[in-house]
Amino acid sequence: MLTRPSEKYAPLPGLELPDRRWPSRRLEKAPIWLSTDLRDGNQALPEPMGVEAKLELWKTLVHIGFKEIEVGFPSASQVDFDFVRRLIEEGHIPEDVTVQVLTPAREELIERTFLSLEGASRAIVHMYNATAPHFRETVFGLTKDEVVELAAYHAKLIRTQANARPDTDWRFEYSPEAFSQTELPFARKISDEVCAAFASTPERPMILNLPATVEVSTPNVFADQVEWMDRHLERRSAICISVHTHNDRGTGVAAAELAQMAGAERVEGCLFGNGERTGNTCLVTLALNLYTHGMDPQLDFSSMDAIRQVTEKVTKLPVHPRHPYAGDLVYTAFSGTHQDAIRKGMAARHTRDKWDVPYLPLDPADVGRNYRAMVRVNGQSGKGGIAFILEEEYDVHLPRPMQEELRDAFQVMVDREGGEFDASQLYTLTRRLFAPPDGRDQLVAHQLMVDPQDPQRVEAMVEIERGGSRLVMQGSGDTPLSAFAQALGMTILQSHEHMARSPRELGTRDDESSMDGRAMVSVAVEGDENQPVWGFGEDHNIVRASLLALLAAGNRNASREGGTSSSAGSHLVSDIQPDR
Repeated sequence: MLTRPSEKYAPLPGLELPDRRWPSRRLEKAPIWLSTDLRDGNQALPEPMGVEAKLELWKTLVHIGFKEIEVGFPSASQVDFDFVRRLIEEGHIPEDVTVQVLTPAREELIERTFLSLEGASRAIVHMYNATAPHFRETVFGLTKDEVVELAAYHAKLIRTQANARPDTDWRFEYSPEAFSQTELPFARKISDEVCAAFASTPERPMILNLPATVEVSTPNVFADQVEWMDRHLERRSAICISVHTHNDRGTGVAAAELAQMAGAERVEGCLFGNGERTGNTCLVTLALNLYTHGMDPQLDFSSMDAIRQVTEKVTKLPVHPRHPYAGDLVYTAFSGTHQDAIRKGMAARHTRDKWDVPYLPLDPADVGRNYRAMVRVNGQSGKGGIAFILEEEYDVHLPRPMQEELRDAFQVMVDREGGEFDASQLYTLTRRLFAPPDGRDQLVAHQLMVDPQDPQRVEAMVEIERGGSRLVMQGSGDTPLSAFAQALGMTILQSHEHMARSPRELGTRDDESSMDGRAMVSVAVEGDENQPVWGFGEDHNIVRASLLALLAAGNRNASREGGTSSSAGSHLVSDIQPDR
């Protein structure tokens, strides 16, 4: 790279517009949308779509709700010509949808364009010619007057072709190519001349598309250019201003948003920002930016993953996992602090009128995503994320001390194995840590009886197996849990009971259906040096779940007294493997 790039590159000159109005405006409604996925997006593909692929994407665009769709460049491609004919002849165009086609300002190509549209109920013919200095002077060798004459002549030719086909409702669009690099007085002059040639009226306005064919400035400069045109066009009332921004500087979406504040009423672009070089503006992002500010975008992205799958299939281009609103990872947090904030925000969302969850500007459910992907755990995760996954996937609610202990055990596993871990692995870790299957004492039988002399008193009998011997213990208390604790010689410090939702409500796998109606009990008992030791029990019967939790705590305490507690998190989970 150059050490003094100013010797080779020059910034686009700014525009003197001291009374600009767009900075104080706000977006208040959706623009008129034009999808050009089937034309500009298709031109940008290493392997352009065939007719069947284009038809599949067409149906998706119609389903989303686009009312204006640019379907091709029929004078330049036989596939595009055939596709337009198929849409018309097979009746694929709904009554409220208008097809648009592109043509350069060349007589023979305009004639072929109209041939492709024979029999259409309504159509937009989009003509363009080059107006920027480097096109006029370097590519075509034309003067400004010659460029204006060329555009006006071909606009009249388009009107003549349309008048010869009165059964179609015709509309016209004009693009001064590379508008953002064209001198504004000249862009205004040629636009006014074309508008006159089209005989546009306020009742039947021409669409004036102002393309940032190559993005060469910051979005505010483009907004100034659009506002200048909005204020200086001679026939403004007979013109609908449209914009078509590209993303060469990475600000195509911002340029389109500011252009609307500056007077644009219509936006052209592609799903997921497909387009030549770095792409067009992303219509998904633009629409959902409006949505998250409380405006109806008039487009339906409630099945985002299905839309993305169709688009990836027909374009053979992947959508980036970090793509706004649509990528696989955009609703996912790995960081422990983010996970904790999301967990608390999700828990509190029902107490608020508006959506307000940290790190999530959009509710994933609104675009067809479930909450499973919101938090995923790896070495960056904390107890909040681990707790969130267990709660969402298994309805396991652990007290904070257990969350902290589980996090430490999880970290040992991650440090050793690496990678990312899913919900089933976390659930397995939880059970093996807090309910070790190979503990010293194993439950054989238990029995509860009410003391006939004191109905408030519960008698408990517990039979366990320890080292090959059977032991029977008895105790009493005012609850089954306290009676079991006395029988086992334990002192309860804390206890938590929870009746879990069924797997069908959780959306978990069919092979867990046996866990319907399960009780979950977490118990802390006084351990060595008066430290609490937690145990976890799970069963259809809450009494048995309580006893299992006590035995688990006792087994963990016995293991610690035996000197194995320091590596408990390590050896308990040695056979759990992470997803790679």
